[in-house]
Amino acid sequence: MEIHRITMADSSYPSSLRSIKDPPKELYFSGNIDLLESDCLAVVGARKATAYGKWVAHSIAKRAAAHDIVVVSGMADGIDTAAHRGAIEGDGGTIAVLGCGIDICYPQSNWDLWRKIAAQGLLLSEYSPGTPPMPFRFPLRNRIISGLSEVVVIAEAGLSSGSLITAELAADQGRDVYAVPGNINATSSIGGNKLIRDGAIPVVVIDDVLEAMGILEKRKSGSKNSHLGNDEKILLRSISQEGETTLDRLCKMTGKTASEVNALVTILEMKGELMTSMGKIFIAKY
Repeated sequence: MEIHRITMADSSYPSSLRSIKDPPKELYFSGNIDLLESDCLAVVGARKATAYGKWVAHSIAKRAAAHDIVVVSGMADGIDTAAHRGAIEGDGGTIAVLGCGIDICYPQSNWDLWRKIAAQGLLLSEYSPGTPPMPFRFPLRNRIISGLSEVVVIAEAGLSSGSLITAELAADQGRDVYAVPGNINATSSIGGNKLIRDGAIPVVVIDDVLEAMGILEKRKSGSKNSHLGNDEKILLRSISQEGETTLDRLCKMTGKTASEVNALVTILEMKGELMTSMGKIFIAKY
């Protein structure tokens, strides 16, 4: 497999990660790097998942993939594995954020899945090749899973599930957090049910997630931003994440020069996608 490395100085570094707390200084990857700038949905949950939890993760991921949404997860046993498989079966893209070097398949039982993601999706890690999987590395990588994603879905989680860390990180990053309700008598559902009690949005039907990302509305009205070029879409997405921002901030988020950003801003303003105030603050029109 070919392994590549990017840093925050590279234009290919994902714009969605530039604005999070403690962004990874470098990323190693194998596969389709273009997936990093796609509409992304994180589907995560417990390793010791029930058949119902796996079905939920698989179904949400497959449905999302059918609508060109990239599914992000951590390739762990249980929910993560079901989510990646659902995305692949839906002929969509999927990103596995690993807690070890991307040349290491962990768990080893996912060898076939690891190969498929390398070939059809993207393996991603902030750890250099050869870095072994250690327990402390998995909670750290969760900020990348949530950071890449517009919406995070907790498909199933017990009280001590690591996916609850992902949910907390997602909330801190300003991402929408959804949780699938479960049987109140089942220990496997306690974590997800508590998230809902504490403010997470319940997934009542699978399309709730698509509606949250505006996908169903996009299909009704046509592809969103279909009149924009790729660089314009990336810049507009960066502005949308901030609400309002500055030229200097946009340069840091996108890795582009001030002249390049200014040119894109001018084009987007002419197309009616944003406004400028005092020549410094860019406000995206929703």
